[in-house]
Amino acid sequence: MHDDIPLTVGRATRVLAERIRPAVYTGSVPFEVEVHALPGEPIAPAEGLALSYEPYTVGTPWGPAWNTTWFRLRGTVPAEWRGRHVEAVVDLGFDGNMPGFQCEALVYRPDGSPVKSINPRNQWIPVDGDTVELYLEAAANPVLLDYHPFLPTQEGDIQTSSPRPLYTTKRMDLALFDEQTYELTLDVEVLLELQAVLPATAPRRMRILQALDNALDVLDLQDIAGTAAEARAQLREVLAAPAEQSAHHLSAIGHAHIDSAWLWPVRETIRKVARTAAGMTELIGLDPDFKYGMSSAQQYAWLKEHRPEVFERVVEAVKAGRFIPLGGMWVESDTVMPTGEALVRQFTYGQRFFREEFGVESQGVWLPDSFGYSPALPQLIRRAGFQWFFTQKISWNQVNRFPHHTFLWEGIDGSRVFTHFPPMDTYNSQLSGMELSKATNQFRESRLASRSLAPVGWGDGGGGTTREMAGRARRLRSLEGSATVQWEHPNDFFDKARAELPNPAVWVGELYLELHRATLTSQHKTKQGNRRSEHLLIEAELWAATAAVRAGVPYPYEKIDALWQEVLLHQFHDILPGTSIAWVHREAVATYERIRVAALDLIAESQAALVGEGDLPLVLNPSPFTRDGVPGLAASVVGPVQGEVSFEGNVLSNGIVSVTVSDQGLITSAVDLATGREAIAPGQEANLLQLHQDFPNQWDAWDVDRFYRNKVTDLRAVASLEFSQDDKGAHVTIVREFSKSRVKQTLTLAPGSRTLRIDQEADWHETEKFLKVAFPFAIQAEHVAAETQFGYQKRVTHTNTSWEAAKFEASMHRYVLVEEPGFGAALITDSTYGYDQTRDSTEEHGVTTTVRLSLLRAPRFPDPETDQGAQTCSYGLVIGAGVAEATEAGIAMNLPARVVTGDHGFDPLVSVEGDGIVVSGVKLADDRSGDLIVRVYESQGRRATGTLVVHTDVRSAQTVSLLERPIEAAGDALTLQLTPFEVRTIRLAL
Repeated sequence: MHDDIPLTVGRATRVLAERIRPAVYTGSVPFEVEVHALPGEPIAPAEGLALSYEPYTVGTPWGPAWNTTWFRLRGTVPAEWRGRHVEAVVDLGFDGNMPGFQCEALVYRPDGSPVKSINPRNQWIPVDGDTVELYLEAAANPVLLDYHPFLPTQEGDIQTSSPRPLYTTKRMDLALFDEQTYELTLDVEVLLELQAVLPATAPRRMRILQALDNALDVLDLQDIAGTAAEARAQLREVLAAPAEQSAHHLSAIGHAHIDSAWLWPVRETIRKVARTAAGMTELIGLDPDFKYGMSSAQQYAWLKEHRPEVFERVVEAVKAGRFIPLGGMWVESDTVMPTGEALVRQFTYGQRFFREEFGVESQGVWLPDSFGYSPALPQLIRRAGFQWFFTQKISWNQVNRFPHHTFLWEGIDGSRVFTHFPPMDTYNSQLSGMELSKATNQFRESRLASRSLAPVGWGDGGGGTTREMAGRARRLRSLEGSATVQWEHPNDFFDKARAELPNPAVWVGELYLELHRATLTSQHKTKQGNRRSEHLLIEAELWAATAAVRAGVPYPYEKIDALWQEVLLHQFHDILPGTSIAWVHREAVATYERIRVAALDLIAESQAALVGEGDLPLVLNPSPFTRDGVPGLAASVVGPVQGEVSFEGNVLSNGIVSVTVSDQGLITSAVDLATGREAIAPGQEANLLQLHQDFPNQWDAWDVDRFYRNKVTDLRAVASLEFSQDDKGAHVTIVREFSKSRVKQTLTLAPGSRTLRIDQEADWHETEKFLKVAFPFAIQAEHVAAETQFGYQKRVTHTNTSWEAAKFEASMHRYVLVEEPGFGAALITDSTYGYDQTRDSTEEHGVTTTVRLSLLRAPRFPDPETDQGAQTCSYGLVIGAGVAEATEAGIAMNLPARVVTGDHGFDPLVSVEGDGIVVSGVKLADDRSGDLIVRVYESQGRRATGTLVVHTDVRSAQTVSLLERPIEAAGDALTLQLTPFEVRTIRLAL
C-alpha cells in the first residue's frame, strides 16, 4: 500500500486548498464602503475617525507609496445569521508574499478603541452586534524586497516614490464563520505536515495517512460545513495519540520581530508596533494559554506616546503575565559598533522603562537578529544583572555551522552568560511540521538536554502570532511523532534548560556572523553620526556632572536622557549598520546634526559655569589622559607648543617619529626615532587607497563577499601634492581623482606626537565599489588587536581554518593594533568600523602584516544613492605603539580638546592612579540622588591595581552594577584591583 502514499497526500493537499479552506466562510455580504485618502503624513486616530468620507467601490486602486487611506465600513448582519459566528473579512489587495512587507491596517471602532490589525495572513475582524461600523487606517507601504530582490528602487523615500496607487482592494465583507470547517483545516494541516517529516514507512505515518483517507471519504465536497464534524471524528484518534517520552520540547513564545526601521521609516514602525500590539492583545483574549513577548522599550514608549489606547491594553496584559517585555534594552541594537557606554545605556534606559511602566525587569537579553555579537557583551550582560542571552542570527553563517544551541558564552574578561540559539533556525516560526522536525533533529545538545525555544509569529508588521498558529500549538501540545509545544515565558525555558545542562559547553570570544560583513561600512554618515554623538554625550555628561558638583549647576537629566534615547534608537540593527532605505538614513543624518547641536549647547553651558567669564585662553580636556600638559577631565591655561616639526625634502620629523612621503603622496617610511624601528614594510607604500568591484551575491548593503578581493585598482595618480607647515605641525595635502570621484587628504604630523593624522574629504560618485586604504607593516604579528567595548579582541592574521578564513572583514572601534614583541603600530579612526588584515612573507624581508581600513561603499539596495556625494573621515597612524598608546591616541581623536576663554581652569572631579585603568564615563546617578557615577575599565588585558582619586569631598563610595545598584556592601571601592578587561562602576555619595 506504500505506493498509495503520494495519492493520499496529493488528495488531502488539493481538497484542503480548494475545498476546505474556502469553505471556512459559508456566506458573505459586502460592506458599504467609504474612503478618505490623506495627502501627507499620518494623523491621529481621533482625527481619522472625524474625516469626511466619500463612496468607494471595492476593486478600485488605492494608496500611493507611503500614503495613508482611511476606510469606513458599514453593514448589517443578515437576520438569518444572527446568533451565529460572524466576522468581517478584508483583503486590501494582499498577495502571497511575506506579510509585513506590503500594505497593512489597524481597525478601530467608532469610539476610537482599537480592534486588531489586518495583513495578508490575518484578514479577519471580530464583529460585535448586528449593526457594524469599522474604520481602517490603511498604510500603503510599497513592497521593496519580495517582488524584485536587491534591485535599485526610488520607492524607498517619500521624496522620490511614485504617485501611482499600489494596491487594489479585493474584498470587504461581513462573513459567516464555520467553526467546524476552520478546525478541520487545522487538523488536516497539522497531520499533513507531520506525516511529511516522519520516516517513509513508519507505522505512525501510515496511521495518519489512513486517517486522512478516512476523513476525506466522509467529507462531502459539496457540503463541507455539513460534513466537517464527521470528517474531524475520523482524525480524532491520531490527533489524540500522545508524544513519546523522548520527544523534544518546544517552549513557544508569541513573537513579532519588528525592525525599528528598515524598509520603512521610523514613523511607520510606530504604526506597525500599534497594529501588532492590538492584534496580540486580541489573541490573548481569545486563547487562555497564549503568551506573547515583545522587546525594545522604545517600541513600548512609542505606544504610550502615539497610541495610548493600545498601550492601555498592553499594560493590562503585562499585569496578567500574558504580554511579556523582553530583552531589557532600549532597542534590539547592533552590538558590534556602539561604544561600551552606549551599550550600558541600552540596558539602563530599557530596564528603567520596563520597571517604571510595568513594575517588571527582564532577566535576559533578547537579540535574535543583530549582525554578530561583541565579545565584550557577556560581561555587560552580567554586570547589568541579566541571567541569559538569546539570539538566532548565527545560523545564517555562510561557511561554518555553529557547534552549540545551548551553551555558556565567555567574553573577553572571562564573564560567562547562559546562551541559547533555537535549533529551528528562525525567529518567525509558524509551528510547521518542518520547523518542529528541524528543532528535533538539529539540536546539538540532545544527548543531555531536550528543550529549545521557539519565537512564533510573523514579524515586521506581519501581525505576530495568528490564531492558526495558536490552533497548531493546541494540537501539538502532545502529539505522537512530533516535538511538544507549550506556550511559556522565556525565563521558565531558561530555568529548565539550566537544570538540564548544569555543565554546558563553553564558547569563548566573539559570535562572528559569517554574513553581512559590509554593515561595518555602508552609510558612512550614519556611522559617523553615531560615533560623534556617543562621544559628545559622554563629554556632555562629564562637564555637566563637574558643573553640578563644582558650580551647583542643575544637572540636565531630561535633555541628556532625550539625546541618549535618540542615539540608542539609531543603533538599531538596521539603522547603524546602514541597511535601511534612503528615507531612514536621510532622517538619521538630520537627527545626528540636531544631537550635535544640542550636545554642544549642553557642553558650552557647563563649561561657561566652570571657567567663568574672562579672556584667559583655556584648554578643556575631556579625555581621561593628560594631553599637552592638561590633565584629563579638566581644564588648564593654554601652554606653549612643545617640540618642533621639521621638513627635509619629503621627510616629516618631530624628534619622536619621522615619516617619508613619496612624490605620489604615499607613505614609504614611518620610523620610531627612539628605537630606529621602521613600521612600513620594505619596498611597499602605506596610506594607499584601493578600489574594488563590490557586487555581492545578495543583500547589497549588507554583504561583501570574499571574491571582491580578486580585482583591485591602486589609486596612485596624483592631481596635486603640496607640503606646508604652521603652528599645528607639518602638512602634506594630496588630491587624487579617479573615475567619477575625488579624494583630498591632509597628512599632519604635530609637535610631540607619534601619530600621523590623515583627514580625508571625498566627493564619492562610484557605483558598486569598495574603497579601502592599506598599511603594510614590517611587523610579524600573530594577531591584531582591535578595540571593542571596554577593551580589545585579538584576531589571528592567518587563515589556517575555515573559521579564521571567514573573518575576512572584521570590526574595530577607535583603534586596531599590529604588534610584535618590542614594537607595534596602530591605526586609529574617528568614524570607521570595518577593516581587514592579510599576512605575507618573503625570504628577504620576512612577514608583512597589512591592515586596510574600509572607508566607503556604493551599494544600490535598499538605498540606490548610498554614500554618494561629500564624505569626510579622519584616521591616524600611530608609530611605535602598544595597547596603551593606541588606546590613548584613539580616545584623543574621538574626544578632542576644546579651547575656550574664561577666568580660570579647574581640576578633574576624579582621576585614576594605576597603569592600564581608564575612566570611561563620569555622570550623575540615574535616580537623581545627586550621587556621582564613575565607570572605569582595565584596557590592556592584564590584571591592574590602582586607586580612584576623588577631588572633592566624599561621604561614601560603593561598587555598583551597570544599573547603578549596590553589588558590594563593604570594602574600599576607591581601591581598584581589576582583572583583565574588567568594567567597574563606582557610586560616590558627595
